[in-house]
Amino acid sequence: MEKQDFRILVVDDEKPLVLLLNRILKKEGYQVRGVYSGEEALAVIAGFEPNLVITDLKMPGISGIELMEKIKAERPEIDFIMLTAYASVENAVAAMKCGALDYLTKPLKNPDELRISVEKVLERQTLIKTNEGWGQQLDGGLPPTDVIFAGMEDTWNQIQRVADTEATVLLHGESGTGKSLIAKVIHKLSGKKGAFVELNCAAMPETLIESELFGHEKGAFTGAVKTKRGKFEMAQDGTIFLDEIGEMPLSSQAKLLRILQERAFERVGGTVTLMTNARIVAATNRDLRAKIKEKSFREDLYYRLSVFPIELPPLRRRRQAIEVISNYLLRDISSRVGKSVRGFQEMALGRMKEYQWPGNIRELYNAIERAVILAEDNQEELSLKDIAFLEMDQTGTDVDRTTSDEDRLELKRLEDIEREAIEKTLEKTKGHRKKAADILGISLRALQYKLKKYAENK
Repeated sequence: MEKQDFRILVVDDEKPLVLLLNRILKKEGYQVRGVYSGEEALAVIAGFEPNLVITDLKMPGISGIELMEKIKAERPEIDFIMLTAYASVENAVAAMKCGALDYLTKPLKNPDELRISVEKVLERQTLIKTNEGWGQQLDGGLPPTDVIFAGMEDTWNQIQRVADTEATVLLHGESGTGKSLIAKVIHKLSGKKGAFVELNCAAMPETLIESELFGHEKGAFTGAVKTKRGKFEMAQDGTIFLDEIGEMPLSSQAKLLRILQERAFERVGGTVTLMTNARIVAATNRDLRAKIKEKSFREDLYYRLSVFPIELPPLRRRRQAIEVISNYLLRDISSRVGKSVRGFQEMALGRMKEYQWPGNIRELYNAIERAVILAEDNQEELSLKDIAFLEMDQTGTDVDRTTSDEDRLELKRLEDIEREAIEKTLEKTKGHRKKAADILGISLRALQYKLKKYAENK
């Protein structure tokens, strides 16, 4: 997610502060709107559709906590940062237990405090979006195993052996290698009757992760108006997948270790010991041994998690699998977008096999989707010209390639490719912006913003 697509609503009854925050954030490139009461904030939520609300903790009428509770009841994906006077920091911490990601004291001493806090929220939401496994993007659920494990047959053999056991599995691989998808395969092969429950440890603030994992009792902290079941309870008789386990805070690691040892835990604020039989699958793209040396990851937890470690190779080490995976993704994407593209020309496929794919399968999926959107309505194969953007090397420099006049590539800037994709999609949807946004995989507001920018630059 880019800054220009990130929408921030600032709420405070002090008009000068609202104007100051708006000026700082707009200068950073964010879309910002300021209002002066909780009631006004509720009135503009539907139209503005913010990603983040920065609100004063204490305001006349609806307070910051009440505002957060009302908004999150309908839009739980919206994040919150609380503003509070220094004397009320304790209340701000309580607000974080209710769901706020951070708090800032006022008067604001340094604009960098605001910038850093907002950037963390942007990174969190971007991470949540990009870490959706490529298999989740496919309409038909899990792809066939011969597609998932193409070029890594040894990994498939390991998973078949461990799936129906109770052993804890630790998946290690680069971002985009399909760790979430592999975890789903393990769950499916295990035959477990319970649910597959997922938690991204890197996308969860430290103040909330224990409540998410273990649940909390009513009254455990300010704003805990009812008992909440945690992920381990929801995964009873099933599988819990802990993605980016290397980002889990040390305080939570100790409680996770207890679950692995005793299968027991208590909800936050509770005294009753609960038992769990959930199968644990964890994943990371970090070197956990290095984190152990840095004292940021517990060594005893590492050994408990890595009972059955599985290394997932990057796509650049599975070049023989690129054709199989690409053809599967192409058929699925073409069907979803409504195009007739069903194959690749030989030169296009050859270039795809040469490319390094630093983003692995996720990048491959996005590249094919972009090419399909740009393809002509009656086009049956993608050519070398259709994947011209792959002619950029890993540093962004054009690669010098000799081609015939017929095959010579017209290399374009990324923003030009994006603009052309938007224009073609709008043409196909007969100008229906909501349908076009859905096909392009962006929000309606992001599409409107880009169209406005194009109009201004004419």
